[in-house]
Amino acid sequence: LRGYVKKNSMDMTTFLDFLHMNKHKTFRPKKKFPVGTLRYNLHKQAQATLHSGVDLRAAVRLPASENFDDWLAVHTVDFFNRINLLYGTVCDVCTAKSCPIMSGGSKYEYLWQDGENYKKPTRLPAPEYVYLLMDWIEIRINDETIFPSNTAVPFPRDFRQVCKKILTRLFRVFVHIYIHHFDRISYLGAKEMTERLIDSAPKRNRVLY
Repeated sequence: LRGYVKKNSMDMTTFLDFLHMNKHKTFRPKKKFPVGTLRYNLHKQAQATLHSGVDLRAAVRLPASENFDDWLAVHTVDFFNRINLLYGTVCDVCTAKSCPIMSGGSKYEYLWQDGENYKKPTRLPAPEYVYLLMDWIEIRINDETIFPSNTAVPFPRDFRQVCKKILTRLFRVFVHIYIHHFDRISYLGAKEMTERLIDSAPKRNRVLY
């Protein structure tokens, strides 16, 4: 993907304005944090930082005073919302006919496996893969035992692994959109903004990828 993504110095407010203008195209309802909770405050702080025009890499870096798991929860949900919104801009052209397999270019095919309905890695059309993925993620981020809204409730022991799996699969959707629907995002004026989206994913010495 590095060969496709060019670094640029675009102001992040442009990217956020694009997402706001196209919010009606959201593929799935956005996940929100309860008002007044620590994670809601972290979310609002992150949004304010992004809108201030600071460097995006700095905006998503773990603050020294914050708990890593709280920060990870906020940014994992935020990345889900952004990918969800971005896919909404191409879902009408991402069909079983145009994208018969879920892939990221000619060298990478992504197979679906959830351990329940799909116990073995299964080839699927891209839109079916994305639909199942978003449903799979929604179940987890709305599960209070995994993403507790009450900060007094501890995260599960495997929380970071769950987030890693979520982010890895969301990144596949990003790659698919950028490579296979480049014309659409260029037409919508989202090319440069999409190139910057990958930097909004949580990072802590790149442990999540």
